[in-house]
Amino acid sequence: MSDPRMTVEERARVVGLLQQTRDDFLVTVESVTDAQWNFRPGPDRWSIGLIAEHLGLVERGLFSRVEHALGGDVNPDWESVIEKNGLIEQMLQDRDTPRDAPERVVPTGTVGREEALVIFREQRVRSLAFAETTAAQLKTHTLDHHRPMFGTLNAFQWLLYIPLHNQRHIEQIAEIQAAPDYPSGNEIS
Repeated sequence: MSDPRMTVEERARVVGLLQQTRDDFLVTVESVTDAQWNFRPGPDRWSIGLIAEHLGLVERGLFSRVEHALGGDVNPDWESVIEKNGLIEQMLQDRDTPRDAPERVVPTGTVGREEALVIFREQRVRSLAFAETTAAQLKTHTLDHHRPMFGTLNAFQWLLYIPLHNQRHIEQIAEIQAAPDYPSGNEIS
C-alpha cells in the first residue's frame, strides 16, 4: 500500500517547484516595461500582463480544487490515480499543443499590473504555506479534472499542478519575449 500523505521527497519537490516558479515568474515580469507588459505577439495571443492575470486566477482555482478534494470522502480506489504525476508533468510541459483556458480563468485585461502581481503573490503564499505544513492524506482524496485526458486527480496532484501550470506560462512569456517585434525596453513607460 502506498503512503496516502506526501512523502518527504514529494513535499520537497512541490515546495521547491512552488518557490522556483514564483521566483522565475517574478524576476521575469517585474522588470518589463509597460509596452512589454502589454505587447501581444498576435491578435489572438496573450500579453505578459494577461498571463499574469491568468496565473492569479488559476492558482486560486487550483488551490480550491485541493480544498474541494480534501473536503470530499476518501476515494476507495485512490491508489489507481497515483501514477498520473508523470502525465500531468508531460502534458503541462507540452507547449506544442495549445490549450484553451476555461472561461472562468480567461484574463479580461481589466486587472492592473500591480493588482495582478499582488493576487499572484498572495495566492502563492497560501499554496506554499499549505505545501510546507499539511499533514493531510492528500492522495486519498480525489476530484475529476475538466479535461478528460487527466481524468481523476488526487489532492497532491492538484497541488503539483499549480507550479507546473506556472512553468508552462513562464515558457510562454519567454516565447513572447523572443518575438521579433517585442519592444526593446528603451521606450518610455
